[in-house]
This record gives sequence, C-alpha cells and structure tokens, in this order.
Amino acid sequence: MSWVIVAHFYDVESGRMELDRRGQGSGYERFDIPIARDGGIADLLTESRRQDRRFDVVICESISRVARRAFEGLSIERALEQADVPLFASNEPITLSGSRAQRILQRRINQSVAEYEVLNTLEQSWGGLCTHVRDGWNIGKPPYGYRAKTYRHPNPTKAAKGQTKTRLEPDGRCGETVTQIAAWRHHEGLGYDTIADRLNKDLEKYPPPTPPNPDRARGHWGKTSVYEILCNPKYTGYQVFNRRASRSRHGKVNDPMLWVWSPEPVHEPLIPKWMYDEIAAGRRPRRRAIEVGHRMSKHPQARRKYLLRGMVFCDCGRRMFGCRRHGTTSYYQCKPDKNNKTQTSHSVYVREDGILDALISFFAERIFGEHRRAALAAELSSVDDTSERQHQADEDRLKRSVANLERRQAAILRQAMDGDPDDPFTKALRATYNELEVEKSATEAALVAHAKTTKTDRPAPENLELLDALPYVAAHLLEAPEDLLRPLFEVTRLQVRLHGAGGRATISIHLPADRLADVADAAGGLARTDDERADCVRARS
Repeated sequence: MSWVIVAHFYDVESGRMELDRRGQGSGYERFDIPIARDGGIADLLTESRRQDRRFDVVICESISRVARRAFEGLSIERALEQADVPLFASNEPITLSGSRAQRILQRRINQSVAEYEVLNTLEQSWGGLCTHVRDGWNIGKPPYGYRAKTYRHPNPTKAAKGQTKTRLEPDGRCGETVTQIAAWRHHEGLGYDTIADRLNKDLEKYPPPTPPNPDRARGHWGKTSVYEILCNPKYTGYQVFNRRASRSRHGKVNDPMLWVWSPEPVHEPLIPKWMYDEIAAGRRPRRRAIEVGHRMSKHPQARRKYLLRGMVFCDCGRRMFGCRRHGTTSYYQCKPDKNNKTQTSHSVYVREDGILDALISFFAERIFGEHRRAALAAELSSVDDTSERQHQADEDRLKRSVANLERRQAAILRQAMDGDPDDPFTKALRATYNELEVEKSATEAALVAHAKTTKTDRPAPENLELLDALPYVAAHLLEAPEDLLRPLFEVTRLQVRLHGAGGRATISIHLPADRLADVADAAGGLARTDDERADCVRARS
C-alpha cells in the first residue's frame, strides 16, 4: 500500500477557535511557506463531501493539530467519518485493519492530554499575570498622567538577560490634569463635555492624551477621554488588571468583581480612593457649569425657559420640571411614575414666583446683606453639635483601633521573623497575626462605612471670612432679570428641596473658596445692570 499527498490544508488561526471562524485569515501570506495551501479546515470538510474529491484519507501531524479542544476535534473526525474519509495521525498507528478500539483509546488520550496542556498553560500564564499585578508591576502602556519607571527584574536569571519591570509614577502636568479633572467632576459635578471644554481652553497647561497610534491623535480633549480617566481605578494608587476582555469580548468592560487589584496602593495616587468611589457610584447629581447659561430644555415639548430648571427637587428625590398652569403662571411639577413605587403617589406642584421670593430674600439677607456675617455667627453658636461631635468621636475611635491593630501586628511580625518556622510558638504567632488581620479588615470596613454616613454639613466658624469677599448688592436683587440671576444660582450650585406637603423647603448653596471670584462677578453683574437701567430711565426723562 502506498499513498501520495495530493493537497495541503492548514489554518493559521488558533486551534481553539470555533470551526466556522477558522481558515478565513490571510496572515499566512506574511510567511515564506514553501508548501502551497489548498485551503483551511472548512475547505477540507467541504471537499470531503464531494463525489470528485481529490483524496481518500486525511493525515495530520498529531491529533492535537486538528483542534486544541476535544469538541472541535471530535466534530471534524465525525464529519470525515460520515464522508467515508479516515483520519490518521502520524504519531499513531496507521492501519486500515486491526483493533479500532485500541486506536480510539489512544486518540482520546492524546486529545485529552492536548486540551489539558492548553488549559494548564493558560492558567499558569494567568496566574503569573495576576501575581505580577498584585506585586505592583504595570502591564502595557502607562495610563495618561503616569509614566513608566523601570526597575531591574527581581528574578536574577531574567535580570542577567537584561529584562526589566516597570511601575507607575506621576507624569508632571499630565498627572496634575488628572487630579484637576476629578476635582471638577466631584466638587462641581461638571459633565464630561464641560470638563473637556475647560481643558481645551489651555492645552499647554492641560496637554491632551496621545492614543497608542499617534496617527489617530486629535490634539484636543473629548468627552470620551475625560470619561476614560474618571473610570480608570489605577489613578487611586492601586494596580488593576483584567478591566477589559480584550480578546474574548472585543474589549468590553468586565464585571468589577473580576478585576484583579493589588492588595494595597503601589504607586502615588492622582485621585483619592474615596473620591473615585463616589464618582464611580454616581452619587452626586450631574450639574451644569456656569458656561452652559440659561438655555431651554431639549425636550420636544419645551416652549419656554424656566429660571430654576434642574435646581428644584421633590421630596421623593426627583428633579421637578417646569410647566404652565392657568395660562401664564409658571410651576414646577413632580409627576408620579406608575412603575416606580418609591416616588410620591400624587402630582406635586409649586409656584415659581413663591420659590423665587424666598430665594431673593435668602440671598439678600444671608449672602449679600450688610448683616450676613452676624446672622450666620449667631446661627452657628445656637446649633446643637452633639451628633457631630459624636460622629467625630466614633471616627477617631475606629482610627485608633486600626492603628493599635497595626502596632500589634508589627510586634508579632518581628517575633515571627526571628523564630523557627516549624516551631509551635512561631506557628501560634502566625495564627494570631492572621486573626488580627481579620479584625483590622473589619475595623477598616466599619471606618469606610462610617465615613459615608450622614454628618452635619454646616460651615465652620473660620468659613465666615468667605462672606467678606462678596459685595453688598442686596438692593439690586429685587429687580434683577432672569438672565443674570441664573448664572448666580449656577455658580453657587443652588438646590431647593421640598419636604412633604406642608409647604416647607430647604435652600442650599455652596461657596467654594476657589470660585468666590465667579460668585462676586455674578453678583457684580446685577449691580452694574441695575445702575445702567437707572441711567437709561434718567436719560429718557
């Protein structure tokens, strides 16, 4: 018996791919392969079903070369068997007679071993990557804001070959830009577009990121670039891996439960961990910056602008939207959703002019009035701060507990390092250390939970000086036009929250120290406009 090779079929993709995806690549053209290719595995199976096929049997180097997974290998073998085409492997007995059971047993063993070797290699490779990350080493290109700092490889053999590893360190202005982006998002609640606009105003101070392919660089910031920075946990100082399924799911973001984190921060953070968690959780409502201005809603039914759009909240937590009733009167309404049982069970209306009267009185007396400082000082002196002091005492107690546990662990560690690892006393020390670690983790979790609990948010006595930086323009608020009131409300991050059906509401504003100049400019605009109006009236008369 003699056979002649009449055709060559081979794939250039991975043997672990599904059969319908194999054999379609053209990567083999980059290699100088002296054997002519008659197609891939799909072409082989197609020709095997034809009456005029060129071959009677199929021979492979080893059964593992047909497929790296037993299912695909058995599928190919079954398809050839149905076409009366035997499949042989060069490392197996090639006979047309004899015990077929023995050949099948040997083949199945070879297939199982091949699949085991692939899975074992993948698991070892994955374990190595996870260990690499948990030790604080970086994988891939450093994210924007960081640069790679090269270290000698910790393995002496690899170090002798010149191999290195890298950690992350802040990259000058780029690192400062990341911190600024997080501050704008957290403290001012700016949207991605608004942040990008601010960054693009000074590209020298805030250099834009460069993609892996420099040819795709746009030279300016976009909202996607801002979003990617705020979503990257590496900026918290931790090393993180497996955020995206780069191969199996075409780069989609994995469930955070599947991310691999270093047990502790390993490089300098650009965004505090607590701030990153709050931004990621989306606890703070999105607010518009002062640059957005007083615009009409994009809703198709919108017919007019509402001065307090996006600033009035119902008792159920939803933003109230503007509407007109009785022809010309402006209201803010919260309409219940039948599918949301947590909302109010009936529609709530509140007149805009009623809210505006209260706001004008509040700003005139407490923000821009002559006796604002005395009023605030008197209120602070009468506030019962018992709950706040208790809150701070509990926080200090938890911090002292964590510090005490760390000191006890350090003492145990020093004793264990000097002892014999097999000594019962050393083993007992190790067990005690682990028990303290569990207790410390529980205390740290309690500290984090305690920090998230509600605490009295009131200005400290030293913050009274902020009021002194503002002008006295109380008399100009009563006749100020809406186009000038709106910027004032936006820059102070005004919020009005209703309480039940009793007609009560809470007014809250923010006076950030770094934006007092903006508040003063908005208030100064009210005064200038009022003076100009008076001049015009005198000129007409």
